[in-house]
Amino acid sequence: MKKVHEKIGVSQERSRGKAQILNYFCEPFSTAHKWLFTVFGTLISETNLRAAVEITKDKSTGIEQVVLRNPQGASARVSLHGGQILSWRNDHGEELLFTSSKAIFKLPKAVRGGIPICFPQFGTRGLLEQHGFARNKIWVIDQNPPPLHPNDSKGKSCIDLLLKPSEEDLKIWPHSFEFRLRVSLEDDGYLTMISRIRNIDNKPFSFSFAYRTYFSISDISEVRVEGLETLDYFENLCQKQRFTEQGDALTFESEASGIRGRRSPNPWRILGMKNTKRCFALMLQQ
Repeated sequence: MKKVHEKIGVSQERSRGKAQILNYFCEPFSTAHKWLFTVFGTLISETNLRAAVEITKDKSTGIEQVVLRNPQGASARVSLHGGQILSWRNDHGEELLFTSSKAIFKLPKAVRGGIPICFPQFGTRGLLEQHGFARNKIWVIDQNPPPLHPNDSKGKSCIDLLLKPSEEDLKIWPHSFEFRLRVSLEDDGYLTMISRIRNIDNKPFSFSFAYRTYFSISDISEVRVEGLETLDYFENLCQKQRFTEQGDALTFESEASGIRGRRSPNPWRILGMKNTKRCFALMLQQ
């Protein structure tokens, strides 16, 4: 089993925050009770609003959504369609995730924005539809989730979601599983995503997974990504040719779509320059 630890951070002029991602990867997935990965996200804020969990319905689709709020005023909105986080706001109401105003939400497809869940396939690396089917399915609220640890729910507003394969899913991907997702907003501002995938089949299976996060950035021309030097990557816009990152920072003068296949112990930082106050920082430890 390979253990990978990443941290994602958000810092701003008026508030600071960071996120931690703890991933456990194992392929093939052969043990029924093996936890695959745990993802932690952080947002620290300072106002005083009542912590709450509210279940609402989207006016246009009727799909249930869950809104989490903490006492400091941070919030997160999660859709039962795809188990997707649609919004993540800090205590000043500033949106940290991006969803295009031109995005068209048409069932069963996922919203292009927020944090879609890619499972059991990332991209087109397999025989399934792009990014797998989990993001296009209706998840249910898990009424009896297994405990993570004794103090897991202390001081948090949280929701537990569950996805199981339908008969149609088993026709295109014949593997039985339980995908449990816990999204919680802690009293001190931590936003936590914990994903657990359990193999309930009688045979091992392989899969890929991703949180395809859309960060909110004011001006892409003023953005630089640090910490990717010497990493190999495949550029989708160049027929998936393999390249090696040479510079000390990645900037964007035109469209880019690269896949980094090797992890680095160096911190990754997405820096918004000049007109943006926000900085996303990613740190990976092995």
